[in-house]
Amino acid sequence: MAEAADFQGMSPSPARRWLRRTASLLLGAPLVAGLLCGPVTPAAQAAESASGSHGVDVSLDTLTPATPGKSDTLAISGTVINKGKQTVTDAEIDLRVGPALSGRIAVDRAAERTDNAADLDASKVDDKYTIKLPKLISGVGRDFTLRVPVSELNLDDDGVYQLGVYLSGQTAAQPFEQVLGVERTFLPWQPDATEKRTQLTYLWPLISSTHLTSETGSDEQQTPVFEDETLAEELAPGGRLEQLVALGSQLPVTWVIDPDLLATVDAMTRSYQVKSGSTTVAGKNQAIAKRWLSSVEAAVRGSKVVALPFADPDLASLAHRGKNVSGSLSHLQPATEVAETTVETIIHVKPSTDFAWPVDGAIDSSIVDVATSAGAHKVIARSDSLSDSLSYTPTAARPIGGGTTAVVSDTRLSTAFQGDMINTESSTLAIQKFLAQTLALTLQDPDKQRSIVVAPQRQPTASQAQSMARALQALNAQRWTQPLDLVAAAGATPDADATTKIPATSRYPDRLRKYELPVGAFQDIRATQNTLDNFKVILTAKDRVETPFGRAIDREMSTSWRGNRAEAQLYRDQVQGYLLSLTSEVQLVEKSLITLSGRSATIPVTVQNRLVQGVDHLVLRLRSENPTRLNLDNEKGIAEEPIKVEGGHSQSVKFAAAANANGPVQMRAQLFTEDGKPYGDPMMFTVKVSEVTPTVMLVIAGGVLLLVLAGVKMYSQRKRAAARQAAAEGPQSSEAGDDSADSDHADGAEGSGRGGIDSPDPGQPSDLTPDTGPESGDPSGTGEKVDR
Repeated sequence: MAEAADFQGMSPSPARRWLRRTASLLLGAPLVAGLLCGPVTPAAQAAESASGSHGVDVSLDTLTPATPGKSDTLAISGTVINKGKQTVTDAEIDLRVGPALSGRIAVDRAAERTDNAADLDASKVDDKYTIKLPKLISGVGRDFTLRVPVSELNLDDDGVYQLGVYLSGQTAAQPFEQVLGVERTFLPWQPDATEKRTQLTYLWPLISSTHLTSETGSDEQQTPVFEDETLAEELAPGGRLEQLVALGSQLPVTWVIDPDLLATVDAMTRSYQVKSGSTTVAGKNQAIAKRWLSSVEAAVRGSKVVALPFADPDLASLAHRGKNVSGSLSHLQPATEVAETTVETIIHVKPSTDFAWPVDGAIDSSIVDVATSAGAHKVIARSDSLSDSLSYTPTAARPIGGGTTAVVSDTRLSTAFQGDMINTESSTLAIQKFLAQTLALTLQDPDKQRSIVVAPQRQPTASQAQSMARALQALNAQRWTQPLDLVAAAGATPDADATTKIPATSRYPDRLRKYELPVGAFQDIRATQNTLDNFKVILTAKDRVETPFGRAIDREMSTSWRGNRAEAQLYRDQVQGYLLSLTSEVQLVEKSLITLSGRSATIPVTVQNRLVQGVDHLVLRLRSENPTRLNLDNEKGIAEEPIKVEGGHSQSVKFAAAANANGPVQMRAQLFTEDGKPYGDPMMFTVKVSEVTPTVMLVIAGGVLLLVLAGVKMYSQRKRAAARQAAAEGPQSSEAGDDSADSDHADGAEGSGRGGIDSPDPGQPSDLTPDTGPESGDPSGTGEKVDR
């Protein structure tokens, strides 16, 4: 951003300018003489050596107060370490103040300096504030603290000054005083409040990555399943999310929340499961989740809350890749609608859902179109996406057409804390530069009040959040800034000279485009949605499936997958795989070869439902692949019956069949939804038709008649033979009868027995052997006997 007229009205006083010119001439004279008269002096050689990597490292750990007043004492603490091989003697640590920097670009350039060269225009504070170190041994560090009254710094004008902590000394190889190490930072000096303070809006994001799977328990509560317990670490004391809430509760910020995070933590407050290999174990962090949600509810009370669409969808990926896959954009509006309900239900505050936040605030025409399609009328952009050629930083709000406002955050301020803030020196330097930029921005045009927005990284670390908080706390005095919420910033009067032209899609940064979700991701999402649509229409309790899988599909489009393409693919595969496993719980029971005897019979087909809820609105269709041989209830050989099965039960459906000819027939059974879409895979089985014809029946009847006639003839022959034998033995039997009259009782049983064989008692059953075996309860061979 060009700033040709930075710091208007901040030129140094005439006396100060005269002193600078005089000092420059006096310091420049020896240099010119050296160039004209001979070789470089030892002092110049020492300065060159000191600027290398063998000098003394000076680090600044703290600077308090960060924005001092007139009566304050500045305290700077840090460490000096001798990186050279020789001992440094007669060392001194002193503070030097450079001139006021003329604008934001000057602050940027000053921050880029890393050399140890002395600043010729920096003034050294009084020697009584110098720290003397008689000896600094190689590799040894020494802590220090400089305390200097602000009144001793000679800060004449309001503005940003560069401070330098210098270590000077000498070594055996270079026995003369020289600068061996320096560290520079910034001191914003505005002891009195400006007439027009900058309205500063700072976004405070509560966003995390995906932790919930699509799996739930089969119990009434549908116990959620988590991928791991890493979220609990973020919620625990000292964790990233705990720190964000604790720090943000003390700051004038606008909360930007992903409702998915609230929903996920809310799920943790009750019974939940955590994946552990191929099984799950009970989660144990309910107390941590409850405590964190309570702290969020207390922290946002009285503050503005902006809710992003559920799961924070990647708008750029949708605009550049997803819109070419049918159905992808249809998820945005429901994700926005559920966002408001989620936030209001869990933390009891009504959020604004009118904002879209593309990654890094990078926008183009297609991204704006996608963002507004979900109902957003305000898009959080960044100034490196909508750059200006103005000499000052304009107000954030800009109309970009179609009733849409781009809320343009400041790039310098938004990226101030993206580095590693664990190191105390890095944090201190970042804070002082941030404060310097805010003052330099205000003093660009002190007579005009502007509204500036800061949109930091989406998921700040705990150390980054702490640095951000320290910077905002330093502005509490409100001498050149005052807080403003995002909703008010979006409604501020726009600057007429600010750029409102949206960049073309080709201008989207390559560094961001390469991390977008691929087209294949949206194709996977479409496949999962289609599977879900077909599945839920047959269920009697649709919400048990529609809600968890609908939110899982939202998570598949999350911005948090950027840079994690393999993990994103794995998550999509797991969601689709689990959904398919549920759909397969409603299936046809496989059948083996069955035999049909006779001209008509019924063919049973069984539908099994292993879900915990019932299924309805299904149709079972059975088709004969050879209707001329085996027909169903119409000439096309197709029959169908409605299906309704309770959870954990099966239903057997019997189809009437008519045989026309013998032989095997392939049958095809398939479930369909009521709208005609196939459900599951078809089941194929074979029916063996074995018809009994009238001719065969006549032959069988004739055979039975012959057997009966043969039996009658045999019976007659045996009866005549018995009569002849009785007649021949008559007289002898009579005599024997007289002799044995007294022994009648002893031999009567045996005689009676013989008589029974020859002349059976007509009261006894026939002794003919049955011509069919008893009916068996075992399966009928290898096939299945159909019902008649």
